[in-house]
Amino acid sequence: MIGRLTGVLLEKNPPQILVEAGGLGYEVEVPMSTFYNLPATGERVTLYTHLLVREDAHLLYGVGTQPERRAFRQLLKITGVGAPTALAELSGLSDAELA
Repeated sequence: MIGRLTGVLLEKNPPQILVEAGGLGYEVEVPMSTFYNLPATGERVTLYTHLLVREDAHLLYGVGTQPERRAFRQLLKITGVGAPTALAELSGLSDAELA
């Protein structure tokens, strides 16, 4: 599992960003709350991540704090809530408001 990612922010295309770490470019989906708090491109960024492995894809999701990641993971446990819905919830509510 990729639990945390630190590297240089290369691209910002909401809700996806591209982070270079260790010579690799990681595409990461982030909620808008995290997106608005990102540094400028070319700057270093650290994200707490959740890797979702599906039959047809490996998808990496990132947030700015550990409590946000815990909230994201709790949302995924709810029947009928997938990663896109969890990101949308975190885009509109803080992890404290969600709790």
